[in-house]
Amino acid sequence: MNIPPWLIVGTVAVLLPLFLFMTWKYIHRQKESTTELLLEKGAALIRSFEAGARTGMMGMNWGGVQLQKLLYETARQPDILYIMVTDTGGKIFAHSNPDMIGQIYQTNLSLRKAVTLDKPEWRRVHTEGGKEVFEVYRRFMPIRSRPLGRRRMMRMMEGDWCRAMFNRDGPDFTGGHIIFVGLDMAAVEIARTQDQRHMVIMALTLLLLGFAGFITLFLAQAYRSTKTSLHRIKAFSDHLVETMPIGMVALDSDGRVRAMNRAAEKMLGKEKGVAVGRVAQEVLPTELLDVATEASERMTTVETELSISRAYKEPLSLEVIAAPLSPEDRPYFFGLVVLFRDLTEMRKLKEEVARSQRLASIGQLAAGVAHEIRNPLSSIKGFATYFRERYKDVPQDKQTAEIMVQEVDRLNRVISQLLEFARPPQIQKRKSDVVEIVKDSARMVEQDAERKSVQIRLDLPEKGVVTEVDADRIKQVFLNLYLNALEA
Repeated sequence: MNIPPWLIVGTVAVLLPLFLFMTWKYIHRQKESTTELLLEKGAALIRSFEAGARTGMMGMNWGGVQLQKLLYETARQPDILYIMVTDTGGKIFAHSNPDMIGQIYQTNLSLRKAVTLDKPEWRRVHTEGGKEVFEVYRRFMPIRSRPLGRRRMMRMMEGDWCRAMFNRDGPDFTGGHIIFVGLDMAAVEIARTQDQRHMVIMALTLLLLGFAGFITLFLAQAYRSTKTSLHRIKAFSDHLVETMPIGMVALDSDGRVRAMNRAAEKMLGKEKGVAVGRVAQEVLPTELLDVATEASERMTTVETELSISRAYKEPLSLEVIAAPLSPEDRPYFFGLVVLFRDLTEMRKLKEEVARSQRLASIGQLAAGVAHEIRNPLSSIKGFATYFRERYKDVPQDKQTAEIMVQEVDRLNRVISQLLEFARPPQIQKRKSDVVEIVKDSARMVEQDAERKSVQIRLDLPEKGVVTEVDADRIKQVFLNLYLNALEA
């Protein structure tokens, strides 16, 4: 089944932005989480260092040297690149690398603003070697209130940089120190890169799954639509085969009947329920079976006309087409279909048409002969009438002339009938009184009846019978009856 390109484009257009947004959202959230984690770690280190410094300074009279050692030991923990304490001018008073003490920390920060921060801030910086560092900083103030014996501690710290933290009230002192904690981001970046790679892979996997889901839904819908269409086509074809006016019998490769329609049942006199499943020899007449056998053996379509004899019935004339069912690319026989049509009525019609054509030819011949005969008859009647008038005083000659006139009239009537037979009938119906037609036709043969000593008696209703007829043709019918009766 071919997948339309618009489905692929539409699926990608719907799913790709969705998964790109989800991936970006995850990476952004992960970045924020990493930042919060490092910031919290840096803040914790600052608080722990301040706590150690406060304990040492208040309890054990620590000075700058001891704080430097504490800072050095604290910075030896993994992922800590450096810890340092500077003043607002950037001068380094304590550093995890002792060589950096006394140098100026080059920074783009406003240290006078940074020394006022109670909450830690962060930024990303790079070392001279290009290594990225997550730096956390805020005001360094381990002493939050004036301890007891402040003068004694100040005397002990005479000349020490820590003395400045006891020189003013702690919380209000703005000329103090800033502590910086530099955290190594290599491991975090590796983990984040791996997570991002994993997220991209998961997003691509989900994208492919979503795409596959869309395709599966489309294929399922297409399969359902195709199945419905096939069901409709099958129902239509079954109904078409069942109701078509020609007979159909389908045989399988074993020669058994697998299908039969109503027309075949009627023509063969076999019920479908009984015939289906049986071998063809038990169902088909010998004549049809021979045609089916020939088609299966020759693996080609066979067309013929044949006549099937039936018990107590007239023979059945059939036009038969037997075609083998096989793939086009290889001659493998797996069935046969036999179609046959009843030609009995058609042959009768052909015979009637042929008979009509013969009669029409005879009629045309009779018309030609009638015209040729009528012309000399007119002359003969004229001479007979002349001799009848000329020899009216001679009874025998007069009678002979009258007989000639009568015979000429009879021949004219016969010729008129031949012409009527050759001429296509044209019926012109109109309302007429049948009683009057009978009376008129009877009056026309009164003289002939008197000559033959025949008495005509009419028993007709007094009231006329009016109906739509062709008066001339009905009158001719009555005349033919009268004349035939007189000549009988």
